[in-house]
Amino acid sequence: MKKRVCVVGGGFGGLTTAAYLAHSGHDVTLVEKNAELGGRARSWRTNGFVFDLGPSWYLMPEVFERFFGDLGRQREQYYGLRQLDPSYRVFFEKNDPVTVTPRIAESEALFESFEPGGGGRLREYLQAAKYKYDVAVGEFLYREYRSIFQFFNRRLLTEGLKLNVFSSLDRFVGRHFKDERARQILQYAMVFLGTSPEQAPALYSIMSHLDLTQGVWFPKGGMAAMVAGLERLLGDLGVTVRTAQPAREILVRNGRAAGVRTDEGTIDADAVVVNADYAHAELDLLAPEYRSYSARYWSRRVLAPTMLIVYLGYDHKLNNVAHHNLYFSQPWKPHFDAIFERPQWPEHPSYYVSCASYDDPEVAAPGHENVFFLVPVSPHLEDSDAIRERVVQRVMDHFGSISGNDMNRGILVKRIYSHRDFKSDYNAYQGTSLGLAHTLFQTAVFRPQMRSRKVRGLFYNGQYTHPGVGVPMTFIGSRIVRDIVAQELA
Repeated sequence: MKKRVCVVGGGFGGLTTAAYLAHSGHDVTLVEKNAELGGRARSWRTNGFVFDLGPSWYLMPEVFERFFGDLGRQREQYYGLRQLDPSYRVFFEKNDPVTVTPRIAESEALFESFEPGGGGRLREYLQAAKYKYDVAVGEFLYREYRSIFQFFNRRLLTEGLKLNVFSSLDRFVGRHFKDERARQILQYAMVFLGTSPEQAPALYSIMSHLDLTQGVWFPKGGMAAMVAGLERLLGDLGVTVRTAQPAREILVRNGRAAGVRTDEGTIDADAVVVNADYAHAELDLLAPEYRSYSARYWSRRVLAPTMLIVYLGYDHKLNNVAHHNLYFSQPWKPHFDAIFERPQWPEHPSYYVSCASYDDPEVAAPGHENVFFLVPVSPHLEDSDAIRERVVQRVMDHFGSISGNDMNRGILVKRIYSHRDFKSDYNAYQGTSLGLAHTLFQTAVFRPQMRSRKVRGLFYNGQYTHPGVGVPMTFIGSRIVRDIVAQELA
Protein backbone atom coordinates (compact mmCIF):
# COMPACT_ATOMS: atom_id res chain seq x y z
CA MET A 1 0.00 0.00 0.00
CA LYS A 2 1.11 3.56 -0.66
CA LYS A 3 2.24 5.15 2.60
CA ARG A 4 2.42 8.83 3.52
CA VAL A 5 5.88 10.21 4.32
CA CYS A 6 6.69 13.73 5.45
CA VAL A 7 10.25 14.96 4.84
CA VAL A 8 11.31 17.93 6.98
CA GLY A 9 13.91 20.15 5.36
CA GLY A 10 14.69 20.93 1.73
CA GLY A 11 18.47 20.66 1.72
CA PHE A 12 20.21 18.15 -0.51
CA GLY A 13 19.48 15.36 1.97
CA GLY A 14 15.77 16.20 2.06
CA LEU A 15 15.43 16.65 -1.70
CA THR A 16 17.12 13.35 -2.49
CA THR A 17 15.29 11.46 0.27
CA ALA A 18 11.95 12.74 -1.03
CA ALA A 19 12.91 11.68 -4.55
CA TYR A 20 13.91 8.18 -3.45
CA LEU A 21 10.75 7.65 -1.41
CA ALA A 22 8.44 8.97 -4.11
CA HIS A 23 10.14 6.70 -6.64
CA SER A 24 9.49 3.82 -4.22
CA GLY A 25 5.77 4.51 -4.52
CA HIS A 26 5.08 6.56 -1.40
CA ASP A 27 2.98 9.71 -1.10
CA VAL A 28 5.67 12.25 -0.12
CA THR A 29 5.27 15.78 1.22
CA LEU A 30 8.36 17.92 1.81
CA VAL A 31 8.18 20.94 4.12
CA GLU A 32 10.88 23.60 4.07
CA LYS A 33 11.37 26.45 6.54
CA ASN A 34 12.65 28.95 3.98
CA ALA A 35 10.92 30.38 0.94
CA GLU A 36 13.21 28.49 -1.43
CA LEU A 37 14.64 25.00 -1.53
CA GLY A 38 18.28 24.01 -1.18
CA GLY A 39 18.98 24.45 2.52
CA ARG A 40 22.59 25.52 2.87
CA ALA A 41 22.83 25.23 -0.93
CA ARG A 42 20.32 28.03 -1.49
CA SER A 43 21.18 30.77 -3.94
CA TRP A 44 20.93 34.54 -3.74
CA ARG A 45 20.11 36.52 -6.88
CA THR A 46 20.75 40.25 -6.93
CA ASN A 47 21.86 42.89 -9.47
CA GLY A 48 22.59 40.30 -12.14
CA PHE A 49 24.64 38.05 -9.84
CA VAL A 50 23.73 34.51 -8.79
CA PHE A 51 25.56 33.57 -5.59
CA ASP A 52 25.69 30.04 -4.24
CA LEU A 53 25.26 30.63 -0.51
CA GLY A 54 26.74 27.31 0.58
CA PRO A 55 28.52 24.35 -1.04
CA SER A 56 30.73 25.25 -4.00
CA TRP A 57 32.81 22.08 -4.62
CA TYR A 58 31.47 19.17 -6.68
CA LEU A 59 33.44 16.00 -5.94
CA MET A 60 32.66 12.27 -6.30
CA PRO A 61 30.66 12.67 -9.54
CA GLU A 62 29.87 8.95 -9.62
CA VAL A 63 27.71 9.36 -6.48
CA PHE A 64 25.38 11.74 -8.31
CA GLU A 65 25.26 9.58 -11.41
CA ARG A 66 24.32 6.61 -9.21
CA PHE A 67 21.53 8.61 -7.57
CA PHE A 68 19.87 9.46 -10.88
CA GLY A 69 20.47 5.94 -12.15
CA ASP A 70 18.64 4.56 -9.11
CA LEU A 71 15.62 6.58 -10.22
CA GLY A 72 15.81 5.44 -13.84
CA ARG A 73 17.03 8.83 -14.98
CA GLN A 74 20.17 10.56 -16.15
CA ARG A 75 21.79 13.50 -14.47
CA GLU A 76 22.00 15.36 -17.81
CA GLN A 77 18.20 15.61 -17.81
CA TYR A 78 18.37 17.93 -14.79
CA TYR A 79 21.64 19.87 -14.89
CA GLY A 80 24.82 20.14 -16.91
CA LEU A 81 28.29 19.45 -15.57
CA ARG A 82 31.84 20.38 -16.51
CA GLN A 83 35.27 19.51 -15.19
CA LEU A 84 37.26 22.48 -13.93
CA ASP A 85 40.68 23.12 -15.43
CA PRO A 86 42.54 24.25 -13.44
CA SER A 87 41.04 22.44 -10.47
CA TYR A 88 42.13 25.18 -8.09
CA ARG A 89 44.86 27.72 -7.35
CA VAL A 90 46.79 27.78 -4.09
CA PHE A 91 48.38 30.85 -2.51
CA PHE A 92 51.05 30.64 0.20
CA GLU A 93 52.45 33.22 2.57
CA LYS A 94 56.13 32.91 1.61
CA ASN A 95 56.08 31.08 -1.73
CA ASP A 96 54.71 31.70 -5.20
CA PRO A 97 51.16 30.51 -5.89
CA VAL A 98 50.71 27.17 -7.66
CA THR A 99 48.00 25.75 -9.89
CA VAL A 100 46.54 22.27 -9.46
CA THR A 101 45.16 20.68 -12.63
CA PRO A 102 43.17 17.48 -13.36
CA ARG A 103 46.28 15.88 -14.89
CA ILE A 104 48.18 13.53 -12.59
CA ALA A 105 51.50 14.00 -14.38
CA GLU A 106 51.33 17.73 -13.71
CA SER A 107 50.50 17.15 -10.04
CA GLU A 108 53.47 14.81 -9.74
CA ALA A 109 55.71 17.44 -11.32
CA LEU A 110 54.35 20.03 -8.90
CA PHE A 111 55.13 17.86 -5.88
CA GLU A 112 58.57 17.07 -7.29
CA SER A 113 59.20 20.82 -7.38
CA PHE A 114 58.35 20.98 -3.70
CA GLU A 115 60.92 18.35 -2.67
CA PRO A 116 63.14 15.78 -4.40
CA GLY A 117 61.25 12.53 -4.89
CA GLY A 118 57.94 14.21 -4.15
CA GLY A 119 56.42 13.20 -7.47
CA GLY A 120 57.01 9.49 -6.91
CA ARG A 121 55.78 9.67 -3.35
CA LEU A 122 52.61 11.44 -4.51
CA ARG A 123 52.01 8.63 -7.00
CA GLU A 124 52.30 6.04 -4.21
CA TYR A 125 50.19 8.15 -1.86
CA LEU A 126 47.37 8.46 -4.39
CA GLN A 127 47.48 4.75 -5.20
CA ALA A 128 46.98 4.00 -1.50
CA ALA A 129 44.25 6.67 -1.30
CA LYS A 130 42.41 5.05 -4.20
CA TYR A 131 42.53 1.68 -2.48
CA LYS A 132 41.05 3.20 0.69
CA TYR A 133 38.43 5.03 -1.32
CA ASP A 134 37.35 1.84 -3.12
CA VAL A 135 37.10 0.02 0.21
CA ALA A 136 35.18 2.90 1.79
CA VAL A 137 32.63 3.01 -1.03
CA GLY A 138 32.31 -0.76 -1.23
CA GLU A 139 32.34 -1.56 2.48
CA PHE A 140 31.51 1.44 4.66
CA LEU A 141 29.69 4.37 3.08
CA TYR A 142 26.47 2.81 1.75
CA ARG A 143 25.60 1.09 5.05
CA GLU A 144 23.57 1.86 8.12
CA TYR A 145 25.40 1.41 11.42
CA ARG A 146 23.37 0.42 14.48
CA SER A 147 26.05 -1.48 16.39
CA ILE A 148 29.73 -0.91 17.02
CA PHE A 149 30.34 -4.44 15.77
CA GLN A 150 29.04 -3.46 12.34
CA PHE A 151 31.76 -0.81 12.13
CA PHE A 152 34.64 -2.75 13.64
CA ASN A 153 34.04 -5.67 11.32
CA ARG A 154 36.54 -8.24 10.08
CA ARG A 155 37.64 -6.10 7.12
CA LEU A 156 38.36 -3.12 9.34
CA LEU A 157 40.10 -5.11 12.05
CA THR A 158 42.28 -7.09 9.65
CA GLU A 159 43.14 -4.15 7.39
CA GLY A 160 42.80 -1.27 9.83
CA LEU A 161 46.48 -0.41 9.58
CA LYS A 162 46.36 -0.40 5.79
CA LEU A 163 43.25 1.78 5.86
CA ASN A 164 44.92 4.09 8.41
CA VAL A 165 41.80 4.36 10.52
CA PHE A 166 43.67 4.60 13.80
CA SER A 167 46.28 7.26 13.01
CA SER A 168 45.87 10.97 12.35
CA LEU A 169 46.00 12.42 8.87
CA ASP A 170 48.58 15.00 9.90
CA ARG A 171 51.00 12.34 11.12
CA PHE A 172 50.29 10.09 8.14
CA VAL A 173 50.97 12.82 5.56
CA GLY A 174 54.06 13.89 7.49
CA ARG A 175 55.58 10.44 6.98
CA HIS A 176 55.37 10.94 3.21
CA PHE A 177 56.13 14.63 2.72
CA LYS A 178 58.25 17.20 4.53
CA ASP A 179 57.50 20.29 2.45
CA GLU A 180 54.74 22.27 4.09
CA ARG A 181 53.11 23.17 0.78
CA ALA A 182 52.70 19.51 -0.15
CA ARG A 183 51.30 18.68 3.27
CA GLN A 184 48.80 21.54 3.16
CA ILE A 185 47.47 20.59 -0.28
CA LEU A 186 46.93 17.01 0.93
CA GLN A 187 45.17 18.09 4.14
CA TYR A 188 43.21 21.26 3.41
CA ALA A 189 39.92 19.41 2.75
CA MET A 190 39.70 18.41 6.42
CA VAL A 191 38.27 21.78 7.38
CA PHE A 192 35.41 21.17 4.93
CA LEU A 193 34.77 17.87 6.74
CA GLY A 194 34.58 19.84 9.95
CA THR A 195 37.80 18.79 11.60
CA SER A 196 41.54 19.44 11.73
CA PRO A 197 44.30 17.29 10.20
CA GLU A 198 45.46 16.40 13.71
CA GLN A 199 42.01 15.09 14.69
CA ALA A 200 40.99 13.48 11.39
CA PRO A 201 41.64 9.75 10.86
CA ALA A 202 44.21 9.18 8.12
CA LEU A 203 41.50 7.24 6.28
CA TYR A 204 40.44 10.66 5.01
CA SER A 205 43.48 10.72 2.75
CA ILE A 206 40.83 9.49 0.30
CA MET A 207 40.00 13.18 -0.22
CA SER A 208 43.27 13.57 -2.15
CA HIS A 209 42.16 10.82 -4.52
CA LEU A 210 38.94 12.75 -5.11
CA ASP A 211 40.41 16.09 -6.09
CA LEU A 212 43.80 15.08 -7.56
CA THR A 213 42.76 11.89 -9.37
CA GLN A 214 39.05 12.29 -10.13
CA GLY A 215 39.27 16.06 -10.55
CA VAL A 216 36.99 18.89 -9.48
CA TRP A 217 33.67 19.37 -11.28
CA PHE A 218 30.96 22.03 -11.26
CA PRO A 219 27.33 22.30 -12.40
CA LYS A 220 26.69 24.75 -15.21
CA GLY A 221 24.96 27.69 -13.58
CA GLY A 222 26.36 26.79 -10.17
CA MET A 223 24.95 24.74 -7.34
CA ALA A 224 21.77 26.78 -7.81
CA ALA A 225 21.24 24.95 -11.11
CA MET A 226 21.67 21.65 -9.29
CA VAL A 227 19.00 22.59 -6.73
CA ALA A 228 16.67 23.72 -9.52
CA GLY A 229 17.22 20.40 -11.28
CA LEU A 230 16.33 18.44 -8.15
CA GLU A 231 13.21 20.57 -7.70
CA ARG A 232 12.13 19.61 -11.23
CA LEU A 233 12.86 15.99 -10.38
CA LEU A 234 10.53 16.17 -7.39
CA GLY A 235 7.84 17.57 -9.65
CA ASP A 236 8.34 14.71 -12.08
CA LEU A 237 7.98 12.22 -9.22
CA GLY A 238 4.84 13.81 -7.78
CA VAL A 239 6.29 15.10 -4.51
CA THR A 240 4.23 17.80 -2.77
CA VAL A 241 6.57 20.66 -1.82
CA ARG A 242 5.58 23.26 0.76
CA THR A 243 8.08 26.09 1.23
CA ALA A 244 7.98 28.86 3.86
CA GLN A 245 6.45 26.33 6.28
CA PRO A 246 8.78 25.67 9.20
CA ALA A 247 8.06 22.52 11.16
CA ARG A 248 6.88 23.34 14.68
CA GLU A 249 6.38 19.85 16.09
CA ILE A 250 6.92 16.22 15.17
CA LEU A 251 3.71 14.49 16.16
CA VAL A 252 3.90 11.19 18.03
CA ARG A 253 0.97 8.88 18.76
CA ASN A 254 1.33 5.61 20.62
CA GLY A 255 5.10 5.75 20.28
CA ARG A 256 5.01 6.24 16.53
CA ALA A 257 5.62 9.26 14.30
CA ALA A 258 2.23 10.47 13.09
CA GLY A 259 3.04 13.64 11.16
CA VAL A 260 4.34 17.18 11.38
CA ARG A 261 2.67 20.35 12.60
CA THR A 262 3.44 23.60 10.75
CA ASP A 263 1.92 27.07 10.94
CA GLU A 264 -0.38 26.04 8.09
CA GLY A 265 -1.75 22.98 9.88
CA THR A 266 -0.97 19.31 10.36
CA ILE A 267 0.53 16.97 7.78
CA ASP A 268 -0.44 13.42 8.70
CA ALA A 269 2.14 10.77 7.89
CA ASP A 270 3.02 7.13 8.42
CA ALA A 271 6.71 8.07 8.67
CA VAL A 272 8.71 11.25 9.13
CA VAL A 273 12.23 11.81 7.82
CA VAL A 274 14.09 14.80 9.26
CA ASN A 275 16.70 16.53 7.13
CA ALA A 276 16.57 19.66 9.27
CA ASP A 277 19.26 20.26 11.88
CA TYR A 278 19.34 17.10 14.01
CA ALA A 279 19.86 18.85 17.34
CA HIS A 280 17.09 21.33 16.57
CA ALA A 281 14.68 18.52 15.72
CA GLU A 282 15.47 16.63 18.89
CA LEU A 283 15.49 19.56 21.30
CA ASP A 284 12.81 21.79 19.76
CA LEU A 285 10.41 19.63 17.77
CA LEU A 286 10.07 16.61 20.07
CA ALA A 287 8.75 16.29 23.61
CA PRO A 288 11.53 15.33 26.06
CA GLU A 289 10.33 11.75 26.43
CA TYR A 290 10.77 11.16 22.70
CA ARG A 291 14.33 12.45 22.34
CA SER A 292 17.09 10.03 21.45
CA TYR A 293 19.79 12.49 22.52
CA SER A 294 19.71 14.90 25.43
CA ALA A 295 20.88 18.49 25.58
CA ARG A 296 23.90 17.22 27.51
CA TYR A 297 24.77 14.86 24.66
CA TRP A 298 24.84 17.69 22.15
CA SER A 299 26.83 19.98 24.44
CA ARG A 300 29.57 17.35 24.66
CA ARG A 301 29.99 16.81 20.91
CA VAL A 302 32.96 18.19 18.97
CA LEU A 303 31.35 20.70 16.65
CA ALA A 304 32.58 21.41 13.17
CA PRO A 305 33.47 24.99 12.32
CA THR A 306 31.06 27.56 11.12
CA MET A 307 31.96 29.87 8.27
CA LEU A 308 32.39 33.61 8.01
CA ILE A 309 31.45 34.37 4.41
CA VAL A 310 31.36 37.60 2.44
CA TYR A 311 29.65 37.64 -0.95
CA LEU A 312 30.98 40.26 -3.35
CA GLY A 313 29.88 41.36 -6.80
CA TYR A 314 32.47 43.38 -8.77
CA ASP A 315 32.08 45.60 -11.84
CA HIS A 316 35.32 44.23 -13.32
CA LYS A 317 37.31 41.00 -13.67
CA LEU A 318 40.00 39.99 -11.19
CA ASN A 319 43.56 39.02 -12.06
CA ASN A 320 45.52 35.91 -11.09
CA VAL A 321 42.55 33.86 -9.87
CA ALA A 322 40.87 30.58 -10.80
CA HIS A 323 37.37 29.31 -10.04
CA HIS A 324 38.58 27.86 -6.72
CA ASN A 325 41.34 29.59 -4.75
CA LEU A 326 42.90 28.60 -1.44
CA TYR A 327 45.22 30.53 0.84
CA PHE A 328 47.19 28.62 3.49
CA SER A 329 48.68 30.66 6.30
CA GLN A 330 52.11 29.80 7.66
CA PRO A 331 52.07 28.29 10.14
CA TRP A 332 48.49 27.18 9.81
CA LYS A 333 48.12 25.30 13.10
CA PRO A 334 47.18 28.48 15.06
CA HIS A 335 44.10 28.82 12.88
CA PHE A 336 42.98 25.24 13.67
CA ASP A 337 43.68 25.89 17.36
CA ALA A 338 41.48 29.00 17.17
CA ILE A 339 38.66 26.78 15.91
CA PHE A 340 38.99 23.60 18.00
CA GLU A 341 41.28 24.21 20.99
CA ARG A 342 41.00 27.85 22.09
CA PRO A 343 37.99 29.39 20.31
CA GLN A 344 38.73 32.90 19.10
CA TRP A 345 38.55 34.94 15.94
CA PRO A 346 41.73 34.03 14.01
CA GLU A 347 44.33 36.73 13.59
CA HIS A 348 45.94 35.23 10.48
CA PRO A 349 43.48 32.77 8.99
CA SER A 350 43.65 30.42 6.06
CA TYR A 351 40.68 30.96 3.76
CA TYR A 352 38.97 30.01 0.51
CA VAL A 353 37.98 32.32 -2.35
CA SER A 354 35.35 31.31 -4.88
CA CYS A 355 35.29 33.05 -8.24
CA ALA A 356 32.58 31.14 -10.12
CA SER A 357 32.40 33.72 -12.90
CA TYR A 358 35.96 32.76 -13.88
CA ASP A 359 34.46 30.05 -16.09
CA ASP A 360 30.68 30.30 -15.73
CA PRO A 361 28.96 33.11 -17.63
CA GLU A 362 25.60 32.36 -16.02
CA VAL A 363 26.48 33.70 -12.55
CA ALA A 364 27.45 37.28 -13.42
CA ALA A 365 27.01 39.81 -16.21
CA PRO A 366 29.77 40.06 -18.85
CA GLY A 367 32.84 41.81 -17.47
CA HIS A 368 31.70 41.33 -13.86
CA GLU A 369 33.00 39.00 -11.18
CA ASN A 370 31.10 36.80 -8.71
CA VAL A 371 33.26 36.25 -5.63
CA PHE A 372 32.94 35.01 -2.10
CA PHE A 373 35.46 34.65 0.70
CA LEU A 374 35.03 31.86 3.24
CA VAL A 375 36.91 31.78 6.56
CA PRO A 376 36.41 28.73 8.82
CA VAL A 377 35.90 29.85 12.42
CA SER A 378 34.75 28.42 15.72
CA PRO A 379 30.99 28.47 16.33
CA HIS A 380 31.65 29.47 19.96
CA LEU A 381 32.29 33.16 19.27
CA GLU A 382 30.62 36.54 19.59
CA ASP A 383 29.22 37.44 16.17
CA SER A 384 28.78 41.20 16.06
CA ASP A 385 28.67 43.42 12.97
CA ALA A 386 31.87 45.16 14.05
CA ILE A 387 33.80 41.91 14.42
CA ARG A 388 32.51 40.61 11.10
CA GLU A 389 33.54 43.75 9.26
CA ARG A 390 36.99 43.78 10.86
CA VAL A 391 37.80 40.17 9.96
CA VAL A 392 36.33 40.45 6.46
CA GLN A 393 38.29 43.61 5.69
CA ARG A 394 41.52 42.04 6.92
CA VAL A 395 41.02 38.99 4.69
CA MET A 396 40.05 41.05 1.64
CA ASP A 397 43.09 43.29 2.04
CA HIS A 398 45.35 40.28 2.50
CA PHE A 399 44.09 38.53 -0.62
CA GLY A 400 44.51 41.75 -2.56
CA SER A 401 48.16 41.91 -1.51
CA ILE A 402 48.97 38.34 -2.59
CA SER A 403 46.89 38.31 -5.79
CA GLY A 404 47.61 41.80 -7.07
CA ASN A 405 43.99 42.98 -6.96
CA ASP A 406 42.38 45.95 -5.25
CA MET A 407 39.58 44.08 -3.51
CA ASN A 408 37.94 47.31 -2.33
CA ARG A 409 37.43 48.73 -5.83
CA GLY A 410 34.28 48.38 -7.90
CA ILE A 411 32.11 46.55 -5.36
CA LEU A 412 28.48 46.46 -6.53
CA VAL A 413 27.20 43.90 -4.02
CA LYS A 414 28.37 42.98 -0.52
CA ARG A 415 26.77 40.66 2.03
CA ILE A 416 28.32 39.11 5.15
CA TYR A 417 27.04 35.82 6.55
CA SER A 418 28.08 33.92 9.67
CA HIS A 419 27.03 32.30 12.98
CA ARG A 420 23.78 34.05 13.67
CA ASP A 421 22.64 33.64 10.07
CA PHE A 422 23.19 29.88 10.17
CA LYS A 423 21.14 29.83 13.38
CA SER A 424 18.25 31.90 12.05
CA ASP A 425 18.12 30.44 8.54
CA TYR A 426 18.77 26.76 9.32
CA ASN A 427 18.26 26.39 13.10
CA ALA A 428 21.93 25.34 13.15
CA TYR A 429 23.04 24.11 16.56
CA GLN A 430 25.38 26.71 18.11
CA GLY A 431 25.61 28.32 14.67
CA THR A 432 27.80 25.58 13.18
CA SER A 433 27.58 25.39 9.42
CA LEU A 434 28.83 21.78 9.16
CA GLY A 435 27.35 19.95 12.16
CA LEU A 436 29.66 17.49 13.91
CA ALA A 437 33.39 17.23 13.28
CA HIS A 438 34.68 14.04 11.65
CA THR A 439 36.85 12.78 14.47
CA LEU A 440 37.35 9.02 14.85
CA PHE A 441 34.72 8.82 17.57
CA GLN A 442 32.26 10.88 15.55
CA THR A 443 32.52 8.69 12.46
CA ALA A 444 30.16 5.96 11.20
CA VAL A 445 28.52 4.20 14.18
CA PHE A 446 29.61 7.03 16.47
CA ARG A 447 27.48 9.62 14.69
CA PRO A 448 23.81 10.18 15.64
CA GLN A 449 21.65 7.32 14.43
CA MET A 450 19.40 7.47 11.39
CA ARG A 451 16.59 5.76 13.33
CA SER A 452 15.03 7.36 16.36
CA ARG A 453 15.66 5.30 19.47
CA LYS A 454 12.36 6.37 21.01
CA VAL A 455 9.87 6.83 18.16
CA ARG A 456 9.03 4.26 15.53
CA GLY A 457 8.74 5.63 12.03
CA LEU A 458 11.00 8.63 12.76
CA PHE A 459 14.25 8.88 10.77
CA TYR A 460 17.07 11.35 10.25
CA ASN A 461 19.33 12.19 7.34
CA GLY A 462 21.91 14.86 6.56
CA GLN A 463 25.31 16.03 7.71
CA TYR A 464 24.91 14.88 11.33
CA THR A 465 24.31 11.23 10.49
CA HIS A 466 26.51 8.71 8.72
CA PRO A 467 28.17 9.13 6.27
CA GLY A 468 28.41 12.79 7.26
CA VAL A 469 29.42 16.19 5.94
CA GLY A 470 29.50 17.04 2.25
CA VAL A 471 27.04 17.03 -0.63
CA PRO A 472 27.93 13.52 -1.89
CA MET A 473 27.57 12.15 1.64
CA THR A 474 24.00 13.45 1.93
CA PHE A 475 23.10 11.76 -1.37
CA ILE A 476 24.53 8.48 -0.05
CA GLY A 477 22.69 8.96 3.24
CA SER A 478 19.41 9.35 1.39
CA ARG A 479 19.87 5.98 -0.29
CA ILE A 480 20.46 4.37 3.09
CA VAL A 481 17.38 6.07 4.56
CA ARG A 482 15.29 4.89 1.64
CA ASP A 483 16.10 1.28 2.51
CA ILE A 484 15.49 1.85 6.23
CA VAL A 485 12.07 3.42 5.60
CA ALA A 486 11.20 0.57 3.23
CA GLN A 487 11.87 -1.93 6.03
CA GLU A 488 9.72 0.05 8.45
CA LEU A 489 6.77 0.57 6.10
CA ALA A 490 6.76 -2.90 4.56
